[in-house]
Amino acid sequence: MTVVTLYACADDKGITTSGGEEDSDTHTPSSNETDVNFWLTRADKSVRFERQNVSLQFSSTNNGNPTISVDTTQTYQKMDGFGFALTGGSAYLINNLPDDQQSELLHELFGTDSTQIGVSYLRVSIGSSDLNRRPFSYNDLGEGQTDPDLSEFDLGPDKFTVLPVLQQILEINPDIKILGSPWSAPVWMKTNNSTIGGSLNPEYYDVYARYFVKYIETMQEKGIHIDAVTPQNEPLHGGNNPSMVMQAEEQQTFVRDHLGPAFEKADLDTKIIVWDHNADNPGYPIQVLSDPEARKYIAGSAFHLYGGDISALSEVHNRYPEKNLYFTEQYTPASASFSDDLSWHVRNLIVGATRNWSKNVIEWNLASDPNYDPHTDGGCDVCKGALTIGNSIERNASYYIIASASKFVRPGSKRIASNMTANLKNVAFKTPSGNKVLIVLNDGESSETFNISFDGESVSPTLKSGSVGTFVWK
Repeated sequence: MTVVTLYACADDKGITTSGGEEDSDTHTPSSNETDVNFWLTRADKSVRFERQNVSLQFSSTNNGNPTISVDTTQTYQKMDGFGFALTGGSAYLINNLPDDQQSELLHELFGTDSTQIGVSYLRVSIGSSDLNRRPFSYNDLGEGQTDPDLSEFDLGPDKFTVLPVLQQILEINPDIKILGSPWSAPVWMKTNNSTIGGSLNPEYYDVYARYFVKYIETMQEKGIHIDAVTPQNEPLHGGNNPSMVMQAEEQQTFVRDHLGPAFEKADLDTKIIVWDHNADNPGYPIQVLSDPEARKYIAGSAFHLYGGDISALSEVHNRYPEKNLYFTEQYTPASASFSDDLSWHVRNLIVGATRNWSKNVIEWNLASDPNYDPHTDGGCDVCKGALTIGNSIERNASYYIIASASKFVRPGSKRIASNMTANLKNVAFKTPSGNKVLIVLNDGESSETFNISFDGESVSPTLKSGSVGTFVWK
């Protein structure tokens, strides 16, 4: 028999199960009579990733409802995972929790038991991001000094914040994938000797390539495998603190003549992913990939969505279908509502990025305090974490956005075919264990009852406007 599971979002103490309500997205009865498990998140926050106690049984259906047909015979990209940026600020806040609370939280985030959300992908900064308490690199020197041999290389503040958290996470999930991105090279390698803006001095291209190798090897010595790196976060945005500008031709040269050969010489399996900026400029990664000597070192391209349309990922895929696509950053701003963030991010990222070939989705960032700290002077002061860590821990929209996918779309899952209807934005996957997972956003203005059709039979759930449902079946 085909078995389906329904899931929803929970309160601020983790994932729970919930009974149905007569006037809700669901109808009552017994969960032991269901083929599909259903987890639900509502736009009004009244239900947050809670498993619904409802009966959804496959049968022959003849009604006028819109139908989402799921087809396992058409497969697309293999998924690497869903998760967050573990910024230095996030790690600082987590480290300041009492030990028992810290352990409970990390197990909730990265474990795969029934009350845990199974985060499977992390992004970390190489040196500081703008969500550290201050800017730094791993090779900071006095004014006028240089260190071409990298003898002063040191992980600095990350030894006391990011590393301890990563090591605990790896004990919970040893297979989690980690992507590293620098916001800036050490200032002595830059044209303007500043943490803000400037470019990498060509004199130091080779040294900077070895800086990446040193970082990856040092992290490996600490038991942390870096699965991939990008040469530069947001390479056309030089106004952040820290930041560095790297034009497409510069990135092409750096990867082709320095970074790629350095990885090859060091026998590293860490992937090189280019661009790592907005979808409004697919021409940048296309230009970098156009050089066959650079292309041989490149695993794929990474995107953010502060500009452009998510369909740009498919534009790059169509030019270079053998190369991967990744979605590596999107923030939830302090001014946005839960409902707006939920619908926008599920529509554009969980559904949009994956339907446009992305192997992952990463939200920015994991944690902030009630004042949206820590951040550098000039860094983002309105970036709301998936968690707000203060006197208590509040789970915000990003937590539930990622949970809707991460809990059930496990690494190695393949995207499979499902049709779009007018208001029901959706994406489907087949997991390594054979489960089918369908994530649906009701993007319309009213409640909608619809059919999920699979293998000639259907079930007919209802979602209120703005609600997100995750449906799982055997």
